[in-house]
Amino acid sequence: MTADIAATRTTTGSQAINLALATWAFTISFWAWNLIGPLGVVYTDQLDLSASQKSVLVAIPVLVGSLGRILTGALTDRFGGRLMFTVLLVVTIPFVLLVALAGRLASYPLLLVAGFLLGVAGTTFAVGIPFVNAWYDKSRRGFATGVFGAGMGGTALSAFFTPRFVSWFGYVATHVIIAVALAATAVVCWMFLRDSPRWVPSHDSVVPKLIGAAKLPVTWQLGFLYAATFGGFVAFSTYLPTYLKDVYDFDLQAAGTRTAGFAIAAVLARPLGGILSDRFGPRIITVISCAGAVVLAVWMMTTPPLEIPAGIDFVLMAICMGLGSGSVFSWVAQAAPAERVGSVTGIVGAAGGVGGFFPPLVMGATYDAAAHSYTTGLALLAVFAAGAMVFTIFGIRGRPAD
Repeated sequence: MTADIAATRTTTGSQAINLALATWAFTISFWAWNLIGPLGVVYTDQLDLSASQKSVLVAIPVLVGSLGRILTGALTDRFGGRLMFTVLLVVTIPFVLLVALAGRLASYPLLLVAGFLLGVAGTTFAVGIPFVNAWYDKSRRGFATGVFGAGMGGTALSAFFTPRFVSWFGYVATHVIIAVALAATAVVCWMFLRDSPRWVPSHDSVVPKLIGAAKLPVTWQLGFLYAATFGGFVAFSTYLPTYLKDVYDFDLQAAGTRTAGFAIAAVLARPLGGILSDRFGPRIITVISCAGAVVLAVWMMTTPPLEIPAGIDFVLMAICMGLGSGSVFSWVAQAAPAERVGSVTGIVGAAGGVGGFFPPLVMGATYDAAAHSYTTGLALLAVFAAGAMVFTIFGIRGRPAD
């Protein structure tokens, strides 16, 4: 009995350590992934970018980081989270420095290339979900994936600190600091991160695994919902500094501070979404998330005044998207076959990221410069969220099919 208790304590301690390390690795990689967005206003002024050019620059890392999750999720099934986290953190370092070089040279084409390559930092999400999934029983996977998903707070850190680092230390030094943080995190992951004893490497070829995951209805059902929830969060967290500058005339640091507040609210709500899904089921939490997003997007279209009404609107929107992100991946953890969690996670995660790629492009294309208005883009967001709500209620019968 004593040995059993000791083993349980050891397992619980190992779960906590590995969950914490994986969450930090996700956080710092997401900071790197979102390096361009908080400085979008700077690049716009320096390079005299149009609204469309600016939105493409901000969205490029999102697209690559999203689609790349399909491959990294499948590779995690084979090689495990410890190796994949370490490799991806190291690979991100030169791309962070390339962004610094492109910005220093004031080259828009090189910034696009650097942003494209920087997208690799966003693929760590598909590593962490199967990694923490293997450490926890099914009844607690909503909690585990929710806590890990809070690492998306790296976007909040980037929104708040990146502009300030540039002011305090300089543009190039800021990118060097992030590169050093990535390197240090990679060393810590390699030394202390451990794959779960319950994890069994899959030696199936990657392509057949991805095809198998793509054939599961759950993959596309939840991929669509994740595009609405997490995609909305990504779109707001990357484009919000530009939105606040255009609509409310905030300067770079003021916009960054408010974007960080938005991201923090979503980060805190995501574990709650997972925990509530463990208790009440992910369907109802997802419905609440999407319904809230519809109402808040409509409210946002009225351009509520500063500070309190507008702040409440944005914070509640962040909470809705955080809850939905947590509930959808709680659903993935419950519904995906154990041997395909990585592959399903990769595709669903990619769908979420792609969901965050298009809104900035739409916002840039539909921006009414004369009226300082994003009404059309917000209306489309409301329609998409309403569609996701209806699909959650009527489009998924019972548990998503395995």
